[in-house]
Amino acid sequence: MSERKAAVKAAAEPDFLQFNDLVCAAVGGEVIFATDEWFAPAANLLKREAPRFDASAFTEFGKWMDGWETRRKRIPGYDWCVIRLGVPGRIHGVDVDTSFFTGNHSPHVSIQAGCLDEPPTFTLEGDQTGMAASHSQLAAVAKLGSEAWPVLVGVSQLNPGYSDCCHNYFKVTFKRRVTHLRLNMHPDGGIARLRVYGVGQRDWSSVSAHQDVDLVALTNGGVCLGFSDAHFGHPRNMIGPGRAANMADGWETARRLDRPTDLKADHRGILQVPGWEWAVFRLGHPGVIRSVEVDTAHFKGNFPDSCRMEACSLTPEEEAEAIWTRWDSGKWQVLLPPQKLRPHQRHLYGDAHLTLSRPVSHVRLIISPDGGVSRLRLLGRPTPVPPPSKL
Repeated sequence: MSERKAAVKAAAEPDFLQFNDLVCAAVGGEVIFATDEWFAPAANLLKREAPRFDASAFTEFGKWMDGWETRRKRIPGYDWCVIRLGVPGRIHGVDVDTSFFTGNHSPHVSIQAGCLDEPPTFTLEGDQTGMAASHSQLAAVAKLGSEAWPVLVGVSQLNPGYSDCCHNYFKVTFKRRVTHLRLNMHPDGGIARLRVYGVGQRDWSSVSAHQDVDLVALTNGGVCLGFSDAHFGHPRNMIGPGRAANMADGWETARRLDRPTDLKADHRGILQVPGWEWAVFRLGHPGVIRSVEVDTAHFKGNFPDSCRMEACSLTPEEEAEAIWTRWDSGKWQVLLPPQKLRPHQRHLYGDAHLTLSRPVSHVRLIISPDGGVSRLRLLGRPTPVPPPSKL
């Protein structure tokens, strides 16, 4: 079913890929300015879907490409665009994906970052293919002073868009909150996708101690820190906004090979199997969890048989040790006892189901024996305990 060689692929990938994509259009990321979009609009950079190629597709301006591609520059300067992050936060790394741009990729790239108190009032509207920035657009963007923003990625060479080298990874050590990016192509060309991996940062001072919020949501700073398997979909998808679009927008594991040849169930109908899969999340803010939602939408023939949840409160040092030991920590306590799951359904668990009423900072969702979950929501009230980590 899958042609990926996960073990080989994982060995070559940087650690920051575990974090959330803060700039994806699905979480509200938006290109608000671009110098030129002759062959393909910059908005394509933020698509959630992987780039595709159609050899026979052309527009009146030239070859159709699933990315951002500018005309061949014949004037001084270079092309650039300004992007508003869907989720402001701290950035740990970026992936500049040049997929399918094999004779027309941008030779070099650089990235700058800004944290704006007031968001710009201008944006791009409609299909910008075949267009360049107008004088009024240039005048408006000049007020941002983006050319002086701090540098996240210095001018760096890009590989062409062949499948074995199209992902250009750059680690970022910038420690401040970011709301906007300036992506520079030196001097022109094409880029298929921009992925910006990090952790959201929200202002918790405006949240009432008596207000229930989703403590694990991507938009509130929740982040996946570890998992047992993600063969078909990463666990971070579960904390994305809204309902899942499809199965690809959730967490799905491979089928476990240690399942008994003849499955048996207990008196509650829960299968008795030796193995399970897990995913660990750090909450956006420590808090008391008051209700849990486990949504198996779209997983109709591949939903887990059951789930359970554990929780704990960790210091930054304890978190670092737990990551090193693959979360083999003795601090886990039961938050939600085993529950039978059903296909394509929202499962809601309140006070009658939850067994932990103290503040926690980390949770572990355990599914048995395997399968897929589209969304995980942990509604609760933040506590005044400071966050356990600055990751």
